[in-house]
Amino acid sequence: MQPAPGCAGASPPPGAAPRPFPEGAKVAYIDLQYIASNSSEGKAATAKIQEYAKKKTAELEGKQKSLEAARQKLLQGGTVLSDQARSQMEKDIDKMNRELQYAQTDAQSEQQQLTQDLQNDFQTRLNPIIDQVAKEKGLHFVLSIADSGAVWAHTGLNISAEVMKRLDSAKPGAAAPVKK
Repeated sequence: MQPAPGCAGASPPPGAAPRPFPEGAKVAYIDLQYIASNSSEGKAATAKIQEYAKKKTAELEGKQKSLEAARQKLLQGGTVLSDQARSQMEKDIDKMNRELQYAQTDAQSEQQQLTQDLQNDFQTRLNPIIDQVAKEKGLHFVLSIADSGAVWAHTGLNISAEVMKRLDSAKPGAAAPVKK
């Protein structure tokens, strides 16, 4: 069953104008994922995370290739090596394996921390803008539609586009301007 036109989750027809904000409404919602995915700041944060992941993947692949080369060398020449040389190569391979596992865990942890830091920075910049829009509209509540449990909402109550527009127009690193 398709959502009714104008419902949260319904796709508006291409080129359709957004529904106007209902006069006297005291509750609105935003779609944080939409803002994060479509705002210039959200796109920049996503690019930073992807660049970090690409860099770490290349580093880890290099370590993996070195480990595989050492294993291959042991397999190919292990029978002609002295016991001491073979034992040393096995120790070196074990050490390389532990270092690779540590590097993978460390990279994952660093990426999670980077993501969390960027999300916190994004939310810190977004909150004053949400506050500003809410005050201008005389709202009592602004809900995150994804977290609200809502099964239907008038799409005119969606202030995501307005919030995103203001976020994109605000100077990076500065709090949103406050209108009185």
